[in-house]
Amino acid sequence: MAAGQNVISDAKSVLNMSITVTVSAQKPPAPPGYISISRKKLLQNLEINAGARVNAWVDSMRASSPTHIKSTPSLSDDHGSWNQHHPSALEMFEQIIDASNGKQIVMFLDYDGTLSPIVEDPDRAFMSKKMRKTVRKLAKCFPTAIVSGRCRDKVYKFVKLAELYYAGSHGMDIKGPEKRSKSNKDSESVLFQPASEFLPMIDEVYKQLIETTKSTPGAKVENNKFCLSVHFRCVDEKKWSELAQQVKSVLKEYPKLRLSQGRKVLEIRPTIKWDKGKALEFLLESLGFANCSDVFPVYIGDDRTDEDAFKILRDRGQGFGILVSKFPKDTSASYSLQEPDEVMDFLRRLVEWKQVRAQSRM
Repeated sequence: MAAGQNVISDAKSVLNMSITVTVSAQKPPAPPGYISISRKKLLQNLEINAGARVNAWVDSMRASSPTHIKSTPSLSDDHGSWNQHHPSALEMFEQIIDASNGKQIVMFLDYDGTLSPIVEDPDRAFMSKKMRKTVRKLAKCFPTAIVSGRCRDKVYKFVKLAELYYAGSHGMDIKGPEKRSKSNKDSESVLFQPASEFLPMIDEVYKQLIETTKSTPGAKVENNKFCLSVHFRCVDEKKWSELAQQVKSVLKEYPKLRLSQGRKVLEIRPTIKWDKGKALEFLLESLGFANCSDVFPVYIGDDRTDEDAFKILRDRGQGFGILVSKFPKDTSASYSLQEPDEVMDFLRRLVEWKQVRAQSRM
């Protein structure tokens, strides 16, 4: 761990701003040999293309719902094959432990859908007391981090465990546990915020989205500090296209922000090269495992945004990812668990294994 408070807020080194091409409304003269297209025709084509893009987004929004994943032939028709490639982490527990032999296990956990169930009201996504107790015991055995799309302060209020590392806003707001040294009463912690310069823009877009989406019943805009979430879990599916158009109409004025999606949520984030995978690498480095071969990271998550972390682990050839899902999905995770209750069972088994191992060495 770096001594003192390690504050990094300069995002210039990680920025990868997208280039926006603006079509001028003024009609230029057609070069020789080219067919001139009227402005009216051009606008009609743009409207058609824009409509196609919105329809594509709506199709993607439908695909993010587990109830619709079952209708995907390429995945649902071969559930058994998917399970062979992504077996249950509970059933494969002994093999997982064997793979970690002689290495330091480091745990990374998503929050929504992993430690807590997915609920209609995101403000009521509480984790159970049993899960909190399990995670507390886990953190005593292994370095443990919560990596969430939520605002870091908000996910901390849900988890309520000061001994963990927290990476909020999809890893754009990272803080480690505060530790007081005997010689220094001041607390020491890791702090990393690569998107600080975007805060005014995020606040501005948040206010616009609140105003723009208020006509869509059930839509909820959540300010996660360094990113925004537009929840459509309680929106009638017939209104999804309207909601997608509303969100994209706001974002067209902000080329430095990008739109992605997760489970019944549209995510707005700065266009910087930073995600949950980068957050995982940063935390490993902060813990002193940057170039170590004896580290075994385990990342458990249920969302599309967790795929960035799964891919990092696969590329590193260290540790593994566990996807939390009841349905087959395209994933870079190695194993699977069906729901938060199974996640809790897996974490408990890890703790029990660690405790037994520690006692056998005494």
